[in-house]
Amino acid sequence: MKIFEKKDCAPLLERAFAEREKELLAVRAILADVRARGDEAVFDYEKKFDATQLTAENFRVSEEEFAAAYAAVSPELLASLKKAIANIYAYHSRTGRKDHIQTNDGRTTGYVVRPVGSAGIYAPGGTAPLSSSVLMGVLPAKAAGVERIVLATPAKGGVVSPLTLVAARECGVSEVYKMGGAQAIAALAYGTQSVKKVDVIAGPGNIYVTLAKKEVYGEVGIDMLAGPSEIMIVADESARPAYVAADMLSQAEHDVLARAIVVTTSRAQAERIAAETEAQLARLPRREVAERSLSSGGGIIVAGTLSEAVELVNEVAPEHLELYVADPDALLPLVKNAGAVFMGGYTPEPVGDYFAGPDHILPTSGSAKFFQVLNEDVFTRKMSVIRYTKEALFEDGADIIRLAESEQLSAHANAVAIRMKEEV
Repeated sequence: MKIFEKKDCAPLLERAFAEREKELLAVRAILADVRARGDEAVFDYEKKFDATQLTAENFRVSEEEFAAAYAAVSPELLASLKKAIANIYAYHSRTGRKDHIQTNDGRTTGYVVRPVGSAGIYAPGGTAPLSSSVLMGVLPAKAAGVERIVLATPAKGGVVSPLTLVAARECGVSEVYKMGGAQAIAALAYGTQSVKKVDVIAGPGNIYVTLAKKEVYGEVGIDMLAGPSEIMIVADESARPAYVAADMLSQAEHDVLARAIVVTTSRAQAERIAAETEAQLARLPRREVAERSLSSGGGIIVAGTLSEAVELVNEVAPEHLELYVADPDALLPLVKNAGAVFMGGYTPEPVGDYFAGPDHILPTSGSAKFFQVLNEDVFTRKMSVIRYTKEALFEDGADIIRLAESEQLSAHANAVAIRMKEEV
């Protein structure tokens, strides 16, 4: 593990969402093809990329496939899945969809909250099928009151991961399509002969999925542009090096492009964490992936103070932030930019990935400065409500007319003036 002094850490911190021209051209071609040919184009790309032979008959997951998936999942695993679903759904249902309307002196203003009509959730199925992403994508939409929720997930060789299907059914989703990549995003955004288009697309994916979501934004809503996973850990002398190393590796094993950074105020602690990381890495089943990730995007930074450490956090705006310090509550008010914050030594990042309740679909690559964690708000819209009494309009009318005329919009002014000509 590389150890950096704060003054030399700039190369480690630099990362932003990269729009790669080659991939972008490929994505645009796929989107245009699916828009033009529908199902046929999706089937062709699934055969090309996932060795999946699809027809109109087997494109959507059947009841027989759901039954086979349940048979393949152990009762113990199903029980754990059900507990996670209960936690996540309860969390997203806490605030509810609350309208807010108030009246003051004849002027009623506010908003009403409505769910979108349909949502398409993308669940990755590449190097490791992520059934947890089904829960994290579907349940906030369900809590928001979305009536139609569709799941798209790759089917390598025509088979969807059993736990992915069980997760979908346990969340109440039965409309599942065997498709991944940019072609899945295109089908959800534009619609095909078999797939009715949706209003919002949410869920993480590879660079092709992310670029496709960016391209279709405006045709549909999206949650965010998510890139490779990342974690940043602020660790003081109280942190156990073995725990810190384990948490770094929990992200590094995701992807060779993942990023894992520790900031500590002690050089000695940095060296202990580095040594422990190397020891645990040697025993890791996904060692090759994690090793490449740490080599290109991992490191330990030695800062002067914990306040300086948090300054680095706010600059990076990490997807996952662990405050593994003696008093994490004292640091939390200083944190401005992060996708999710994990407090203390007994809250490793996987607690949030699978079970606690808050979503694990988070902004990456510095986008936590303007994107937020996936939540029920992504699947709702606030519609303004305005009502004026006659007296209120007469009182404010002259100001409204004056402002409209200042923009040379005489018809706007007249819409008010014509009412003010009435006898009071």
